[in-house]
Amino acid sequence: MIKIGSNFLSLKDTSIEAFIQTAYDLRLDIVDFHQRAFESTDPAYLSKIKMLCLKYGLPIGYIGVSGLFHGTEAERREHIETSKEAVDLAAFLGSPIIRLFCGTVPEKNGDGDDAWPPMIAGYQEVADYAATKGISVGLQNHPSTGDEMLRIRSETNRETFNFIMDTGQWVGSPGSAPRGETDPDIDFYHFMEQTAPYAMYVRTKFYKIESGKEEWLDYDRIAGILKDINYNGCISIVYEGQEEDRVEQVRLAANYLRELLN
Repeated sequence: MIKIGSNFLSLKDTSIEAFIQTAYDLRLDIVDFHQRAFESTDPAYLSKIKMLCLKYGLPIGYIGVSGLFHGTEAERREHIETSKEAVDLAAFLGSPIIRLFCGTVPEKNGDGDDAWPPMIAGYQEVADYAATKGISVGLQNHPSTGDEMLRIRSETNRETFNFIMDTGQWVGSPGSAPRGETDPDIDFYHFMEQTAPYAMYVRTKFYKIESGKEEWLDYDRIAGILKDINYNGCISIVYEGQEEDRVEQVRLAANYLRELLN
């Protein structure tokens, strides 16, 4: 059965504890967090969060990491270490996955070398470290094309390295720049068809759901893509709209997804 949850950033200015309580009140199945959401890495603090999730029956789906394996060698090394810290955090909290970004890959890095090989090496190093902790690595499109994501997967070539598919952050999609606009010459839904079979997790973006139906993305088509591959994993609601009552928007999104997927 598909599990529907929410990302911590959907509610913005709230505490982790309040977010967990809200997820429970909304009868969600799972929660996920950004690495920076946690006030500290003190074991006593993290244990408190973990126990609260257990109390409410809300597994932690993944831990998100910001940043890219681009830039200078020093910047890439710093990102690798940050990603490994996220692996340790996920292992402590019982989360099976960390999320890494893809992003637009430049031709050259900050040191003037080709950007692609060091990026792949970064993914490989983090994936190898994560494997020693029993953690998987999910790469999120942000923004990317399906071909780019498949190439990265192939060249990284690690069993525990796959995707976290984001419905709104593809080249040509309304979540990318310019915000709210869709490129009619790019079928970004095809990118989802390409990558969904390798998705460890799905992030469903919501921008305008006040009517009870998302207006910027075709979730009828997205639901069909997931049904076609018999997806049975977790789906995270990520609300990025402008409404003040963000809890209500998450509730509307959850109801909408359940209606489409049941």
